[in-house]
Amino acid sequence: MPRVSQDHLDARRRQILDGSRSCFARFGYEGATVRRLEEATGLSRGAIFHHFKDKESLFLALAEDDATRMADVVAEQGLVQVMRDLLAEPAGGTGSAPGADWLGTRLEVSRRLRTDEEFRARWAQRSEQLTAATRARLKWQRDAGNLRDDVDVDVLTAYLELVLEGLVSHLAMGLPAEHLPAVLDLVEESVRRHRGS
Repeated sequence: MPRVSQDHLDARRRQILDGSRSCFARFGYEGATVRRLEEATGLSRGAIFHHFKDKESLFLALAEDDATRMADVVAEQGLVQVMRDLLAEPAGGTGSAPGADWLGTRLEVSRRLRTDEEFRARWAQRSEQLTAATRARLKWQRDAGNLRDDVDVDVLTAYLELVLEGLVSHLAMGLPAEHLPAVLDLVEESVRRHRGS
């Protein structure tokens, strides 16, 4: 029997993550049945669970993958850009912007953190990545003279993370979003250093 290349295995894993992301976003964790995961990925349960031990491992890998993607955006452009990306394509949209993907996963992570103690323990090991990227970006901005210096970086990190959680909740409730880009402008302005003032 021929050996499968690592590139093929990596591509299959990516296919599973991408397909299951939309399934979890649309149906939630409980509603993402194996049948729905098969339909969303175009693969059999055997193929899916060859790469992931169980549905929880698949969801954690997906959430970790999204956290990595978000941390990459934070490192390049800051946490406010992640929030702008969430607004770019709200959940349930048909576009290809990362917003709907990230929002769906983020909402499900938030829900499970509140309701599932075992998940909370497993996720705690993975959740530091976005915080660390935000803190590093803010320190870099402070060193460049772009960030206000009268507030500790850890406080600014917590502030931006709270704004992110508030934005996620706002979008999850389906509340109007037309003023949110201006709100994010205000948030971004609030952490900037104002020279000469």
